[in-house]
Order: sequence, then structure tokens, then C-alpha cells
Amino acid sequence: MNFSESFKLSGLLCRFSPDGKYLASCVQYRLVVRDVATLQILQLYTCLDQIQHIEWSADSLFILCAMYRRGIVQVWSLEQPEWHCKIDEGSAGLVASCWSPDGRHILNTTEFHLRITVWSLCTKSVSYIKYPKACQQGLTFTRDGRYLALAERRDCRDYVSIFVCSDWQLLRYKVLLYSLDGRLLSAYCAYEWSLGIKSVAWSPSSQFLAIGSYDGKVRLLNHVTWKMITEFGHPATINNPKAIPGETELRGPAMDHPARAEHTDQQRDQESWSVDHRVVYKEAEKIPQLGLGHLSFPPPRAMAGALSTSESKYEIASGPVSLQTLKPVADRANPRMGVGMLAFSPDSYFLASRNDNVPNAVWIWDIQKLKLFVVLEHMSPVRSFQWDPQQPRLAICTGRSKVYLWSPAGCVSVQVPGEV
Repeated sequence: MNFSESFKLSGLLCRFSPDGKYLASCVQYRLVVRDVATLQILQLYTCLDQIQHIEWSADSLFILCAMYRRGIVQVWSLEQPEWHCKIDEGSAGLVASCWSPDGRHILNTTEFHLRITVWSLCTKSVSYIKYPKACQQGLTFTRDGRYLALAERRDCRDYVSIFVCSDWQLLRYKVLLYSLDGRLLSAYCAYEWSLGIKSVAWSPSSQFLAIGSYDGKVRLLNHVTWKMITEFGHPATINNPKAIPGETELRGPAMDHPARAEHTDQQRDQESWSVDHRVVYKEAEKIPQLGLGHLSFPPPRAMAGALSTSESKYEIASGPVSLQTLKPVADRANPRMGVGMLAFSPDSYFLASRNDNVPNAVWIWDIQKLKLFVVLEHMSPVRSFQWDPQQPRLAICTGRSKVYLWSPAGCVSVQVPGEV
């Protein structure tokens, strides 16, 4: 084994270039670049003060030297030794400096971690990122260099924010609205610090755009200004549900002739269209052969098989109603739970939604009055729903052997025949 002669070094500052062709070392305020094969000095650069940090660009064409005490970074080019760059952070100070993956931007962290300044060597532009958290490994890039993940500390809480490296802006899941000729009409983002948009639905009249988000809310935009008209939440507790006139429940036997039962109750309860109310329907089961009457919610696991073929009905709940909620996994960041289903009725009068955190419930909103109209809670999670294309009637499936139908006149549970 052969050894070279020893070279002077300051602060253990010695770095190989990413392509393995060069070796950079520092002696006080001098930067020495050698050829790896011969160890001959290729370039010698003189900095303004003692060097405290060096780093190669990803393409091995540039090298930065940081002088933290003076708040200065100097950048040198191997291809053009006469070219140089000096970045002075001034009174903001400097505690860290690094390259972006493209090798053309430098990220400087100021003292007290007040901000990160992004300097472009190509355009000489400057971008700022606020509130970086004071910690080791507080930022990292994706392998393709498109995104930056940054640990942030704001309002006494920790966040991990994703930035787009092309413009150093926070990554947001937005809705972009274009005209047919390709013009951008509007861009909408409900909020800043979350996953963003999970579902979108146009009203058949094209007057409204409903946006479901990961914060459990639905935002309604109008087609004139594309601004938000209102937002609908999905609370776990419904306060003061109001009863409706006429019959309050439709029982399971009606499932033998659902169309006839629907028609009769529509005539009887037609006045409910114009009544200002919000109703909570809760699904109940009845198993005559077991003599148990109405079962509690949720049903015992041992009766799951019997319940799948039992008679079913809706009951109208009174007083504050607590809906069954699903808690996100505590050890998983940003669980993908939000408003995952949205659908307008064919006349654009109603909007149906389902929030993943309340999986058993379907929420129906009165779009003209911009308020909650009905909540339907089932004994199993709702898998899908679909509006009748001819009238405001909603069909709901939960994965059990039933189809649930709702209209402003009432609701019914229909048993789907199965093979014997």
C-alpha cells in the first residue's frame, strides 16, 4: 500500500467531488482543489475569512465555502476559475449553508433559524422560507430533486412542509379552473397546512363546484367569481335535530314493494320539501325470529350473520345525536381521511357527502338554503351512493344485502334478494 505525502488541513475540511475526480481541502482561508489521480493542485482559491464549511455541487462544477462568523458564502467554479460569487447575509447572520440538488441554488439558514434564504446562481433571484425548525437534519430533498421537505416550528407546533424546488413555493393541492380555450380562470386552495383536496363535484346546473378536503369540510364555489360561498362541516354530534310532519319512519316490510311505498309516502309528506328542518335517520334492525326487537348500535359481532338478512328500517333520532366516528391511526402522520364522496342531485337542489372520519353517515345538504338537511347513519360504513338521474332520490350501498333509498318524502331500506 502506497501513501502520499501529508497535506495541511484546517477543521477537517476535506471533501471528494461527487464524480470522484477532485479533492477539495481547506487551509485557513484558502481552498485547494487537487486532481485525485495525481494529487496535483488544479486550483487555489482565496476566501475573505477562515473557511468553516465546504460543499460540492451535485455536478461537481461548483464548490461553496461558508464563513459563518462573517455571514458570507463564496462560490467557486472549476470550469471558469475567474468566475466567483459572494453571498452576504448581512445582519441576519448565517448558521448553515447547502446546495440544492440542481447545483444552481444555495440554501442559507440565518441565525436563530428565522428563515432560509434561497439564492439562484442563474437568475440571481432570492426566495425566502420562514420558520425552519432548529434541529439536525431539518431539511431533505427527494431523489429526483423536485421537492424539499422541511421541518418547521410555528405557533408552538411542529410541521413538515413540502416545497416545490422549481419556484420554492409551498406545495398545495389546488383546484385550477380553465375555460375551453385554455385560459386559467381561477385557482382555489382551501387552506395552507394540510393535504388539500380529496374530492370534487360539479352541480348539474354548472352554477356550483363542491370541493371536499382533508379537514372534513366541503367548500362551495360559485361559477361567477369562483369564490367560496360557504363551507359545510361534518361534526360528530348533531345538536337539536328537528322532526318532520307525517310518518317518521319507513319500516322494513315496505321493501317488498319499494316503488309503491315511495309513491305513497311522497304524497303524504310532500309538504316536507318546504319545511326548514334537519333530520337524523339512524338505521335499526329487527330480527323477529330471535325476539330481540330493536338492536343496539353497533350490533354484537356474533349476530353479524343474522343481521345481514334481517329486516331493516330507519328511525328518527331526537335530542343531540352522536355519530359513530373513526379515529385516525395515532402513529401515522397525515392520515388520508377527509371528504371522500360528493354528489349533486340532478336538479342541483341537494348535495350528498361522506366524511371518512364518520364512515357510516351520509350528509345531505340543502344547496338553496345552504344548510344541513338530513343525516343518514347506517350500521355499516357507506361504500357508495348515487342519485336518481330523473328525481332527487339517493341510493346508498354499505356492502350489506340492502339498498337504502332517500328522498325528501322519506327513506326506506330495501332487501336485495340473494341466492338460496
